[in-house]
Amino acid sequence: MSQAFLAAGGFVVATYREDDPAAEAFARANRAHEARLSIKKFDVGNYAEVEAFFRDREENGGPFQVVVHSSGVRKDAVVGLMKEDDWNRVIQTNLTGTFNVCKLAVQGLMRQRYGRIVVVTSPIGRFGFAGQSNYAASKAGQVAFVRSLSKEVATRGITVNCVSPGFIETDFIADLPEKQKKAYLGMVPMKRFGQAGEVASSVLFLASREAAYITGSVQEISGGL
Repeated sequence: MSQAFLAAGGFVVATYREDDPAAEAFARANRAHEARLSIKKFDVGNYAEVEAFFRDREENGGPFQVVVHSSGVRKDAVVGLMKEDDWNRVIQTNLTGTFNVCKLAVQGLMRQRYGRIVVVTSPIGRFGFAGQSNYAASKAGQVAFVRSLSKEVATRGITVNCVSPGFIETDFIADLPEKQKKAYLGMVPMKRFGQAGEVASSVLFLASREAAYITGSVQEISGGL
């Protein structure tokens, strides 16, 4: 998604929580855009860190127009065996993190009376998966949150939408057992996993001025799940 915005000429602040080697590799791969790219490290589940990020952005980077919230974690287990910490970790990052980022983003966007917020959710929030009750709950909560927030800021020229990717070829599903990946592939009517660029294209459109009348929506990129 960051690469799509860079390719479109945007100024991008890419964020991450803990994978320093991946962040450094991303910076190296995008040296051609280094004048329009900065990378910041913080935890979306930590309100103070999110607040510090937005404060630094406003003081040193100027106003922003688009926020894409795509942070997420999985800690899979059936409910009867799920650790309390694994429930809390997923809800804290996926759902509370959405609140933290959107609350502080909205404060800046409302002053401009313009903005685009895109939250990355998942179809799992709609139909659920065994062993992913914490993840499903967090993703269903994101959709409800976005629909409510979109109504609060609609008159300020701010749109708030979700994109809901299905099974996408990223590190997020790379650790799944091969048997499970084959089962998931069998569920997809298109019989293939999606590509990150296909998600990025949808995000880029929802972030555009042309998407001004789309808000409170969920755009599924799932191959027909």
